[in-house]
Amino acid sequence: MAATKPSITLHTFFFIFYSFTSSTITITLSTAQRFKEAPKFYNSATCATINHHLNDTCSASGVHVAMTLDVAYLRGSMAAILSVLQHSSCPENIIFHFVSAASKPSSATVLNHTLTASFPYLKFQIYPFNDGAVAGLISTSIRSALDCPLNYARSYLANLLPLCVTKIVYLDSDLVLIDDIAKLAATPLGSDTVLAAPEYCTANFSAYFTPSFWSNPSLSATFAGRKPCYFNTGVMVIDLRLWRAGDYTMRIQEWMELQKRMRIYELGSLPPFLLVFAGRIGPVDHRWNQHGLGGDNFRGLCRDLHPGPVSLLHWSGKGKPWARLDANRPCLLDALWAPYDLLQTPFALDA
Repeated sequence: MAATKPSITLHTFFFIFYSFTSSTITITLSTAQRFKEAPKFYNSATCATINHHLNDTCSASGVHVAMTLDVAYLRGSMAAILSVLQHSSCPENIIFHFVSAASKPSSATVLNHTLTASFPYLKFQIYPFNDGAVAGLISTSIRSALDCPLNYARSYLANLLPLCVTKIVYLDSDLVLIDDIAKLAATPLGSDTVLAAPEYCTANFSAYFTPSFWSNPSLSATFAGRKPCYFNTGVMVIDLRLWRAGDYTMRIQEWMELQKRMRIYELGSLPPFLLVFAGRIGPVDHRWNQHGLGGDNFRGLCRDLHPGPVSLLHWSGKGKPWARLDANRPCLLDALWAPYDLLQTPFALDA
């Protein structure tokens, strides 16, 4: 199945791939969710053949994508996976690395079974994350959903994934791509650049930290010599070799430990990333993270797209498209997520 072109208008999206006629999956989750089998997508003639090594996990020529995976956000994850494959020119060369909570082994089994049933051709591996150990480092934030230990797994990817995986694209579960992920994966990283992401320098950076942080000279000096800007950690390109060499997991964890002793931020797993990387990241065009479509962290109200081209739509914030669609209170842009929804509804007919 050929990849679609990224330059698609808003109205066109309401009609593209809205329904799937694949057979339904009989796997029932603890949340009573059932998912359809997705279509299979094939490489174009120009794609390289990836080396088959350790079940493709270590292929140097493949595109490596990392995501967290749990039952609560599985519907979003399934849509994100489908969107990545659908718009890729070389979908058979994409290797997914999923991280799930080690404290829920039964859920990991269900997740593995569900992925295999809906994407029988998918190249993927699931890695257990010691969420119990991280839970003790987490401070309460402005929204309880942000306090889930799995939200912090992105800080531990270099430890979880095999050493042979040297560069990844990290994606949140509440997004869809409408462009070829290989373009994002090809983002150049300099010899000393650990990660790249779209920056938003018009955002009020000081608001991400408490007055206690800014009033402490030794803490506020953290950003001395830098021009720190906000970036969203839901879409990142990461050089895992440099991350491991610089032990950046420990650097992030040290800020989390300080946060337990004195309140220096309010917003979950994002501020430690900003403390370590803001002002030091590689550039990525804003088209690769049209974020904030889920509204703010309190009410999740509807928002419009930012001006400019779009390659990735991201429902960061409280409002998730599947929840608003189920409640019959969708925002206009939620219709762009709906075509990728693989949920099998109770009224759908089996093929």
